[in-house]
This record gives sequence, C-alpha cells and structure tokens, in this order.
Amino acid sequence: MNAFLAFVVAMASAVAAAASAAEGYHLLQKVQVMPGDGIFDYVAVDDANRRVYVAQGEQLVVFDADSNQVVGKIPAPQFDPSYGIGIAGRATPYMGVHHAAIAPELGRGFTANGRARTSTIFDLKTLERIGEVKLTGRDPNAIIYDAATKRVFAFNEESNNATAFDANSGEVLATIELDGHPAFAASDDRGHLFVNLIDKNIVQRIDSRNLTLMERWPAGCGGPNNETMAIDKNNGRLFVGCRPDDRRMLFPPGPRPDRIMVVLDTNDGHVIATVPIGGNPDQAAFDPDAGLVFSANGEGSVTVIKQESPDRYSVLETVATEPGAARLAVDPKTHKIFVPNNDTYSSGRGRTFWVLILGM
Repeated sequence: MNAFLAFVVAMASAVAAAASAAEGYHLLQKVQVMPGDGIFDYVAVDDANRRVYVAQGEQLVVFDADSNQVVGKIPAPQFDPSYGIGIAGRATPYMGVHHAAIAPELGRGFTANGRARTSTIFDLKTLERIGEVKLTGRDPNAIIYDAATKRVFAFNEESNNATAFDANSGEVLATIELDGHPAFAASDDRGHLFVNLIDKNIVQRIDSRNLTLMERWPAGCGGPNNETMAIDKNNGRLFVGCRPDDRRMLFPPGPRPDRIMVVLDTNDGHVIATVPIGGNPDQAAFDPDAGLVFSANGEGSVTVIKQESPDRYSVLETVATEPGAARLAVDPKTHKIFVPNNDTYSSGRGRTFWVLILGM
C-alpha cells in the first residue's frame, strides 16, 4: 500500500509539474517600491544568498529572492549634481546606480555608480559598505565579476573604456581602452570577457588575465545597437540581443526582421543561430538548468527561447509584461524572472517604481 501511495503521489506531482510548464510564464506578484524616483536600470541575482539587486535611481534595491520582499537598500555615494546634463542628449544627470556584480565566493558585491564614477564594495550578507573604488572612466554602466581572475570590470559608457580592479583589495589594475561604445558584457570565467560595442555592431573579446584586447567579432545585428548579452558558460554560447529601435520604439511592437537575438560561439565568434525577439530589448539572461534564454523587451514583452541543443534554438513563448519593462534577471533556483518597470509610459513622469515577478 505504501508503495502504491508513493506511486500515486509521484504521478500527481508529475502531472502538476507538467500542467505548470504548459501554462508558461505569468505574473506571480507585482512589488511596489516607494517612495523614490521611478528611474531604474539593470537587475542581478545572487542565487547563493537568495538576493535580487535592482538598480533604482540613487540606490540599489535588494529583494529576498524567495519572499519577493524588499530587504534592504544600498545608497549611491555623493556625486557632482551637474554631471551628465547635456551629455548624449540627456536633459537630466546620469543615474546614481546602474548595475551590480556579484562574487558569492568572496561574499562581496560591487555597484556601478554612474554619476559618482565609482564602485561601492558591499557585504552580500549584511549589505554594509566595505569600500569605494574610484573608477577611471565616465558613467560606469555594466559591471561584471570574473571568477577566473577574481577581478571586477566596470564598463564606462561615456568614455569608451573599462576599469579593471581587484575584487579583494579594490586596487585599480588597468584601464582598457575600447574602440566603441560599451553596453552589456559577460565573462566565461575561463579568462575571457565579452562586451557589446553598440555603435560598431561588434562584440569585443578581452583577455581578463592579461587585461588586453583580443578578437573583434561582428555581432550579427542588422545595424548598430547590439545591446543585450547573456552567456552559456558550459557550452560556450553568447546571446546578443539586437535593438534597431535605438532606445525608443521607432516601429510598432511585434516581429521585424532586425529584431533578433544572435547566438555566437565564444571560441571564434561565428554565428550559431538567430532567433526573433521583441522590440527595444535592454537586458537578457540565461537559465542553464532550464535551458532557457530570456529577452526583456521594452515594447512590453519577454521572449522565452528554448535551447534545444547548444546549436538549436526556438521561441518557446512570448509573455506580455508592460511597455518600458526592458530589463530582467532570472533566479536559476526557482526559475522566477524579476522585471522592473515604472510609470513613464502611462503618465510620462516615471515617478513610481515596481518589480514584476514572473514564474511558472
């Protein structure tokens, strides 16, 4: 009897899991983060410590990855209030915090502070500030940790360079000059970095040990703005999202030939596949256990792509979100997606900020 009951329970669980998967991704919760400016940027997940870090205005908002609740905030340091006004057509200064890099084995996180031109080192458990690194470029945007060298790389959007510093000491090691405008980046944790140069439609490979430039590969987009990047470290695949809309919806939502994600081989940069995505993407993520690639599209959708094999990809589903929701991160433990947004599209003000949490 016990064996029979165990079999029944197992079958019921399998049916429930299959039903959940068939339902696909959908909204689980919408978490309001108030008060505060609604401006926001990249998201990062620390699955080991069950934290989600969302850049919002002058602070990094920290969520519990299981309860979906805000558990802390890391403020940006002081900055020149005039910095950024008028640069790149902006009427307001750059953001205080753009992104966070996570080093679980060191128990440390690192912010990219745009206006202060610094990186705040913080404790992953207590969220207390450990130190501040003065970076060597203007408007640090994407920031990544390279486990192979235990170094952090901040990509300075306005000065077309990257600052490399030691993750333990905070010592600046080098400034890497880039022949183009850097956007998102990734590390294979084997001694190589990859960064999108969006004004050149190029992916630049970097030697993270010697701190030197390596090959330049065509990103495979129809034109400039190869914006998003995610990586499959085990199979050596880069996922590069193309953004022909150039930070605004120049065309109506929906499929277009140049709205694609390009899959590149990290060894030689050749194109493995292309997959359609939505318009105006700004962040992508890869879930290795589920074999899913995600593209957050500012048109108001998330494209979910199935990795059928390292060389075969297909769109599994397109999930409706909200206009402007162009960033995301995935929790590889629960497979939930965290998608920030504000009310810019509905009111034109962008004062209220929230996070959409999607799951199956």
